[in-house]
Amino acid sequence: MAKIDLSAVPVKTGSIYPEPYAGMMRGRSSLRLGDAGGLTQFGVNIVRLEPGALSSLRHWHLNEDEFVMVTEGECVLVQDAGETVMRVGDCAAFPAGRADGHQFINRTDKVAAFLVVGTKAQAEVATYSDVDLKVHIGGGKARFTYKDGTDWAGPR
Repeated sequence: MAKIDLSAVPVKTGSIYPEPYAGMMRGRSSLRLGDAGGLTQFGVNIVRLEPGALSSLRHWHLNEDEFVMVTEGECVLVQDAGETVMRVGDCAAFPAGRADGHQFINRTDKVAAFLVVGTKAQAEVATYSDVDLKVHIGGGKARFTYKDGTDWAGPR
C-alpha cells in the first residue's frame, strides 16, 4: 500500500474509558492511519480536538513510547511540571515507563489537531495520573483496575 486515502479512513469517536470518564472525551476524534495502512508494529493517528475538548485523561504508558506533533491550531500539553502551549510544528515525546502523565486540551475557539506515533506493545499498562484508574491491554482486550490492581467498579 502506498498513499492512504484520508477520506476513506473512518473517523473514530468516543473512548474505551468507563463512565464517567468516557463522557469527558466529547469533541475528540481520530483517524487511525496506521491501521488503514496495515501497520502492525506502531500506531499512527491524527487526533482532532474541538474547542474545549481533551485528548485523554492525563496518563503515562509502561511499555509504549509516544511522539506527538501539532498539525493544526493550538493546544495545551498538561504534565506533572505544568502546562505548555503547543502550536503547529511543536513536538513532544513521551518515553515508555516515565511516570509523568500527559494530556492535550484545546482551550481555543478553533479546532486543534496533532499527529501521534506510538509503539504497539503486545501487553500494555497505562496509568491515569489524576484518577484512581489503570488500563491493562493484552490480547486485543482492555481491563480496567484501580491503581492497587483490584477490578474497577466505578469511581471511589
